[in-house]
Amino acid sequence: MSTERLIVDDAVADSLIERIEKRRAALRLGDPVRDGTDVGPVVSKAAAERLSGMISDAVSKGARLVGGGHVRDAFVEPTLLDGVERGMRLYQEEVFGPVLSVTRVAGVAEALTVVNDSEYGLAVSVFCADTARARALVHQVHSGICHINRATIDDNPHAPFGGVKSSGYGRFGGRWAINEFTELRWVSRTISSD
Repeated sequence: MSTERLIVDDAVADSLIERIEKRRAALRLGDPVRDGTDVGPVVSKAAAERLSGMISDAVSKGARLVGGGHVRDAFVEPTLLDGVERGMRLYQEEVFGPVLSVTRVAGVAEALTVVNDSEYGLAVSVFCADTARARALVHQVHSGICHINRATIDDNPHAPFGGVKSSGYGRFGGRWAINEFTELRWVSRTISSD
């Protein structure tokens, strides 16, 4: 559910990237058991190498490395890339690591096209000053979970958790789990007249 890609209106992209980069640069990579560590290793060295390849692929195809990008063993420095577009692995694949990509768009219609141009659809957040407009947009987003002006990470055990497309099958959490994890059967019998 972590945010891997931002789809941002070009009119506000520079300002947003500047603010994110300031926070990204302050994150400390290291041993997660030590005080002060913000980001630990990814699951394996192979996972780190995969992320390094995704970053290199994006940069080689025109994305701008704003900050981060260094990989050592299973440690991946928190990374921010701007200008990620279709045809780049970061645009098409799930990341599973501390890499955030920005895809710039020219308005709401293009944003909807880009957000739905993915085989994945677990969690999405729509940020908009006009919440009525945001509510109208969420009905056009193909995802299992959609938040308005909130982070994509929200694990509420009473809510139906699950994605669409290649991001999951069914829902769990709350009463929805009963339907997903049980199988309904119809059993009948003949009643004797005795």
